[in-house]
Amino acid sequence: MPAHLYSRAAAPLLHNSGATAASTMLRSLACHMQSRAFGIKTTLRVQEHLSKMIKKDHARSESKKDSKEMQVTGPEPFRDTILETMPCELRIPRNPAPMREDTMEHTWNTKDLESLDIGPTKHRVPDMISDKLALWAVKSARKPTDLFFRNKYMHRSVMLEVVAAVPGMVGGLIRHIKSLQKMRHDGGWIGHLLHEAENERMHLMTWMEVSKPVLWERALIATVQTGFFAVFSLLYMVSPRTAHRVVGYLEEEAVTSYTHFIGEIDAGRIENVKAPEIAIAYWNLDPQATLRDVVLAVRADEALHRDTNHHFSDRIKAGRE
Repeated sequence: MPAHLYSRAAAPLLHNSGATAASTMLRSLACHMQSRAFGIKTTLRVQEHLSKMIKKDHARSESKKDSKEMQVTGPEPFRDTILETMPCELRIPRNPAPMREDTMEHTWNTKDLESLDIGPTKHRVPDMISDKLALWAVKSARKPTDLFFRNKYMHRSVMLEVVAAVPGMVGGLIRHIKSLQKMRHDGGWIGHLLHEAENERMHLMTWMEVSKPVLWERALIATVQTGFFAVFSLLYMVSPRTAHRVVGYLEEEAVTSYTHFIGEIDAGRIENVKAPEIAIAYWNLDPQATLRDVVLAVRADEALHRDTNHHFSDRIKAGRE
């Protein structure tokens, strides 16, 4: 009951017992009510504090429970949404195909590779001024290469394949654009040229596994490739026949270089190490194949590119693209 109500209830006592007694009783009642009010406030504060403590303890126990469940069940497995949404046609592996159709028919050993008729000394005699210029350009480019690499045939092979992988892609791209512009079939040239570029790229991947070129060699290779790409692209747009003739003579030099490479291995000046796995898988070589077998396989591909590009040049000359 509020204190002022007690004061009104005690008003008659002021007349019967005197002011002093009434005053004493009122003070005691007021003190009792104040102490009771303070007790109620204190109790409420304590209850509020206890409630907060209980909530904190409950939250801690829940956190420990979740961590224990996480330890037992482990984190949720990672989901790669990019792979999950990949179209079905992209899930089919597309491995690079070798140049020769009979490559995958059986496992190739050293005897099989040596029996291939590649014509290591075969040469297309130039009969036009443009052909003579093409031969002169290739021979002139070989001289600084010989001076720089000398007998470092593995590094020479890297440089050779970086350059040799350009013509097929450039020719395929330009013929693709022309086929679209003229709205007619290309006669199968585009597919073959792109296949040739892919084959040369696989040669490069193989020699990268064997030679491990250092940084400055990589920089030199990238510079040479960039320059050759620009020059050859311009040449192919101006004269495709001359461009294919250049590639034919370039492949003749490649066959010669790989023949010398084999001679260095046979003489013991280059160690005949085990063939890298990428080469064994690509050319379907014997599991025990060596570096010499890889050189034989690469040389056979280069001989095929030599004959093909000379043939393309002759067909353009005859107007039978």
